[in-house]
Amino acid sequence: MANKKTWLDKLNAKKEPQVKRIDIDFADITAGSNMLIATPQLIDQYIQQISFGKHVDSKTLRKDLALAHNAHHTCPVTTGIFLRIVAEANYEKWQQGKPIEDITPFWRVIEPNSALAKKLSFGQAFLQQQIEKERE
Repeated sequence: MANKKTWLDKLNAKKEPQVKRIDIDFADITAGSNMLIATPQLIDQYIQQISFGKHVDSKTLRKDLALAHNAHHTCPVTTGIFLRIVAEANYEKWQQGKPIEDITPFWRVIEPNSALAKKLSFGQAFLQQQIEKERE
C-alpha cells in the first residue's frame, strides 16, 4: 500500500498552471471565459509576495493570478483547495522547526472565520495569532 502524501508532497508536486475556456457558467465565471487553473506552488509564490501586516482576500488573489496568466478568471474551487495545501504544508514546515519568518504567511490570505479556516487541521487559533502578531 502506498504511503499517504504529506501536505508538503502535495505542495511540491510538479504541476503546470493551465488556462481553459469554459463552456458553461461556473460559480462567478460566465461561459466562454478563459479560466486559470493555478497550482499550489503558484499560490504559494503569490502569498510570499504579500507584505508583512497586509491582507489580500482570495478574490483579489484570483484576479491577480488570472491577469498574470492572460485569463479572465481563476478557478475558485481549485484556488480553495490549493490555499489549504499551502497552509497545511507551511504549517508542517513550522512544526518541523522552520522559523515562522521562513514559511509562507498564508494567514495574510485566509480569514480566521472562513469555511477554509475551519477545515484546517491545526484550527483557526494559529491564523488569529499570526494576524495579531502582525498588527502589533
